[in-house]
Amino acid sequence: MESCTGCGLCVPECIYNAIKLEGDVARIDFDLCTLCGACVDVCPVGAIELLTFAKKTGTEDLDSFDGVWVWGEVTVDGELAPVVFELLNIGRSLADKRGTYLGVALVGSGVSELAERAIERGADRVFVVDAVEYRDFIEERFTDAIEHLVKRYRPEILIGGATMSGRSLMPRIAVRLKTGLTADCTGLDIDPDSGNLVQTRPAFGGNIMATILCPNHRPQMASVRHKVFSEAPVEASRKGEIVVVDASEIALEKLAKRLLQRVDEQDSGELSIVDADIIVSGGRGVGGPEGFEPLRELAHLLGGALGASRPTIDSGWLPYHHQVGQTGRTVAPKLYIACGISGAVQHKVGMQTSDFIVAINKDEDAPIFEIADIGIVGDLFEVVPALIKKLKG
Repeated sequence: MESCTGCGLCVPECIYNAIKLEGDVARIDFDLCTLCGACVDVCPVGAIELLTFAKKTGTEDLDSFDGVWVWGEVTVDGELAPVVFELLNIGRSLADKRGTYLGVALVGSGVSELAERAIERGADRVFVVDAVEYRDFIEERFTDAIEHLVKRYRPEILIGGATMSGRSLMPRIAVRLKTGLTADCTGLDIDPDSGNLVQTRPAFGGNIMATILCPNHRPQMASVRHKVFSEAPVEASRKGEIVVVDASEIALEKLAKRLLQRVDEQDSGELSIVDADIIVSGGRGVGGPEGFEPLRELAHLLGGALGASRPTIDSGWLPYHHQVGQTGRTVAPKLYIACGISGAVQHKVGMQTSDFIVAINKDEDAPIFEIADIGIVGDLFEVVPALIKKLKG
């Protein structure tokens, strides 16, 4: 900073707002700075220096790790979560490219019978921890179990669903194992040269796609959003190995919490947007909570579910479980009807893989029309009632 001339060229270059001019000197807020180096490149007098620290050695003996693993998340109904079948699909591809086996870490109570279902979907080995301690999903308990499995069997890749449970569990495991985690991936592949896991995810609100590698630590960890990949097909004749791990071998840390009650946010009998083949969604254009009523009726007539954009959820018009988008649920229905939704990047990320998209918006320049198969420029309170009337005959 001693040679800083106060020219200010670095200030607009910092997208993190970490640099400000104070008097005739540029000051850097290191709580905001990410060491990206953009300011270094534009400084005409070389007043900013980015120090390079010694590279960490990472995990020792990377070659001793082998296998691609999927966390076998189990629902409260005692079934494998649908995202597991999607992970087994991409996991099979990754394992084949690495010339290794596809494994599943299955933890729970009364879950042993689910091992065969995982094998039918492509798993070669299923590592089972079945004990009453894992009856309820408590992050600390499951972290203890999966940490034990990984340290014992040393997979080189571990992937899980970016579900509510996965988003809580996977970071804890990564911290315990002192490795990296790429969250909310939309693409996974193997680098043909290094053999590293290539992890792709949206960044900066979905405006760019980041490609991330973890070359120095194992296992390489990633979480994947539901509905990004198709489910692995069922092959009833497949054979695999089931490895039963004695739960008494696992060191359990003392819990600071216990589960008292489980409350399902989803309305009783209401179809989830994650499972629906047809979704009718509303955005700020519906005007308020009452504006969702015709959309709800249309969804009911079509046998579909009601969805919503983030601004409507933030405004309290609908509960969170209706939210579609980057910070909500990723959906891939056969038909997606967007009503009064402008089509911000964050929303499109969560629904653009729908088979067929119909957009209804008064603004003919709305970004949603860019990805719509059919675009209707009009008032949703005229168009939707007309559709309802037609359906009722």
